[in-house]
Amino acid sequence: MAQRILVVDDEPQIRRALRAALQSEGYSVELAETGQQALDHTAASPPDLVILDLGLPDLDGSDVCAHLRTWTSVPVIVLSVRDAEREKVRALDVGADDYLVKPFGIAELLARIRAALRRVREEVGQPVVRHGDLVVDLARHRVRLAEADVRLTPTEYALLACLVANRGRVLTHQMLLNRVWGPEYGGETQYLRVFVSQLRRKIEPDPHRPRYLLTEVGVGYRFPNEDEAQPS
Repeated sequence: MAQRILVVDDEPQIRRALRAALQSEGYSVELAETGQQALDHTAASPPDLVILDLGLPDLDGSDVCAHLRTWTSVPVIVLSVRDAEREKVRALDVGADDYLVKPFGIAELLARIRAALRRVREEVGQPVVRHGDLVVDLARHRVRLAEADVRLTPTEYALLACLVANRGRVLTHQMLLNRVWGPEYGGETQYLRVFVSQLRRKIEPDPHRPRYLLTEVGVGYRFPNEDEAQPS
């Protein structure tokens, strides 16, 4: 059965272009042009993924995403002309899974969609994550690099496990601080950088050219997708 994608955008030409591109890849596509239509549609007939514009005529897309996150974990990919870091951070903080700036390439969007849908399948799948020489066993709390055990502090492991469990997804500074240390640390960005630096020294072949803990400048960090190329 074809996976269903809800496209939410107030520009008719964008909706038509996305519908044609997605249908050619075998997806079933439904359309909405306002935030309220998106909320009503998702409640009545939950899709497998939502593509969401921020500049909607009735509700800001970030507010739509925040509403969705009160009752569904459906993957949300934001498309927007807004490329300021604060806009990306806000959308990701309220629960968006990814953020793509217009204009964008269809090939890149399709790759982001595949990654988001794959993460949903993996959440109930393998507890062991491999990328290159790094192996993280989430069930046994064990980390190995090039067949050798890596000794991590509980906090270092919690940070790595959070990123690995959300592989391919950008986690903002605030999200990581809240999940690993608690809400009272939500503004301690420098604190997070120190722990990322410590963790990189233990698991990265070259901490100055990380291949496992990737920086999204001004936004946060992510662990790479399974099929993402590693730097040579």
